[in-house]
Amino acid sequence: MAWGRKKIIEKPDRNKVAILFVDETNDLQSQIAEYFLKDLYNDIYEVRSAGPKNDYVDCELVSVMYQNGYDIRSTAVSKDFNAYTMIPFDYVVFLQKETYDRVHEILPFKGKQILKDLGKRGDFKATDDKELYDCYVDLMNRVREWVKETFSSPDNLEKLAIR
Repeated sequence: MAWGRKKIIEKPDRNKVAILFVDETNDLQSQIAEYFLKDLYNDIYEVRSAGPKNDYVDCELVSVMYQNGYDIRSTAVSKDFNAYTMIPFDYVVFLQKETYDRVHEILPFKGKQILKDLGKRGDFKATDDKELYDCYVDLMNRVREWVKETFSSPDNLEKLAIR
């Protein structure tokens, strides 16, 4: 799989640990993780998100996050691995096992890899709008708590690295 040419820009702050969150189309879990890592630990990490493909950010996610006090409306943009904002990453964090299995060996970025499978939107079990809302809130809260715990110290990441 070729992602074409990409422009790598220099890491803006060498004192920060560079993290890339990955899900298949950079439309759901990686957007949540990027938001919360910036919100909680912006002084420690330089963070981006992307996917092997890009799509539109899940509009229902944007709405649910906004309703819960997290405004990602102006920053949530789905990016693929050709995005011009890519930097040299210390860790590439896959948030979907299927995506990890498919691309981890041919990823166009160096850096240690971490896998935390958070599922995908297709895993939501909802029969109405309220249940769907609850699925989004559950995912948002799980990602937030995982980011809060896992990234509280860069030392935690080394223990999680696959390679």
